[in-house]
Amino acid sequence: MDGGGSDGRGHHDEFRGVPRIPSPRPAADDLHPHAYRPPAPEPPTGDEHCPAPDTQAPAPDDADRAGTDTAGADRAGADAPKTADGGDRRSHRVLKSLLGAWALAACSAEETTAVEEHLGECAPCAEEALRLRDAVGLLHTDRDLDLDPLLRFRVLENCLGRRPARIPVPGWADPYDAETARLDALLRDIGDSDWHAPVRLKWFDGKTQVNRRTTVAGVIGHLMTVDGLVAGALGLDDPLGPHAPLPPTARTESFWNSADLPPTGAIREPWREQSHTLVRTVSFAGRGVADMTVPYGTFALPLRDALLDRAFECWIHADDIADAVDYPYAPPSGIHLNRMIDLAARLLPAALAERRRAGLAGPPQHLVAAGAPGRSLHLEVEGSGGGSWYIALDSPAAAGSPDRSIAQVALDGVEFCKLVAGHVSPEEAAVGQDGDREAVRDVLFAAAALSRL
Repeated sequence: MDGGGSDGRGHHDEFRGVPRIPSPRPAADDLHPHAYRPPAPEPPTGDEHCPAPDTQAPAPDDADRAGTDTAGADRAGADAPKTADGGDRRSHRVLKSLLGAWALAACSAEETTAVEEHLGECAPCAEEALRLRDAVGLLHTDRDLDLDPLLRFRVLENCLGRRPARIPVPGWADPYDAETARLDALLRDIGDSDWHAPVRLKWFDGKTQVNRRTTVAGVIGHLMTVDGLVAGALGLDDPLGPHAPLPPTARTESFWNSADLPPTGAIREPWREQSHTLVRTVSFAGRGVADMTVPYGTFALPLRDALLDRAFECWIHADDIADAVDYPYAPPSGIHLNRMIDLAARLLPAALAERRRAGLAGPPQHLVAAGAPGRSLHLEVEGSGGGSWYIALDSPAAAGSPDRSIAQVALDGVEFCKLVAGHVSPEEAAVGQDGDREAVRDVLFAAAALSRL
């Protein structure tokens, strides 16, 4: 930093001959106003001169004292000594205080030159400068900022495992909570243009498969309006107003026809808020709420089954949306799928009786008293969520019985749900059949008749 002495030794030789390494900046310097920036330069007096080339280098103790003298070499700017080529020569303390700014490339051109010249002469400052430069490099890493798609699931699973929610969601509402969350994640990932992607909704009208063309946003509007039936039963606001029709198809048509413009991605937020409100309401409502009646116009379901029905439809239409936007989408978990299949199996006797009244199924053969075992079909569902059910054939009030089983149908769980949703026709359902053919046909068509818009 200082020029060579009269004995001809350069600064490097002098430094190597001195075992003392400058100590770290004292803690008090952190609060000193001049610790990081030299004081403003004072006007030149005109009588200052550059030091003679043969000026004797100060002893180590003298250099330390000079570093603490505010009237000495700590002065920057005009008070700083000049090098032979006219550049600034600043004190060790000043240059050391500039290392952080130098590592961040925040020094002026003159300060940068002075610091870099000093680093070539001072080994401790050079080592600290390298450490600071490496630390700055860690702040600018070029790495992928996309989060692991499973990170949210793992964090929530770990949090709930350590501290369960104080107000847990009732078990019978879990499928609806899970399926609306999965659909919301899908909607969060799609682009603005995907909301207008065409979606063809399919269902079975009792005799044949029919369909209706809409968009992704139109599907979310359909789900929101039918979920409004549950909201109304709980005393919440109905998205269609207090005088809206009850049948799901009529509600959907009313929503689509009343909109001034085709639905857009803005429909996601009201649907999402409504689903959260439903889950929150049933979680705080208490035990008796599960048996509340939710009217669907031509039929009614207890609230526990109504939310399960809404979970089933949410999954089916989420799968429709995923197909439209080319998005991978998996079936529900095994336990939730099992509950959905169980609901369909419990509704099958009533659906079969309704078809019989319409002349679309064979007549009953052995009527029995309500609750008594009657002729049954063994429905065996394989795969995740599978199980065995016995479907009463002659009366919806009869009890299914393995002892009076006259036919058997075996098919995959997801395939059965697609049949119930009207996405697969009874003739196309891949099933294993055994026993009374008419009973098998009647049950498969009754399963498809459970579907609706």
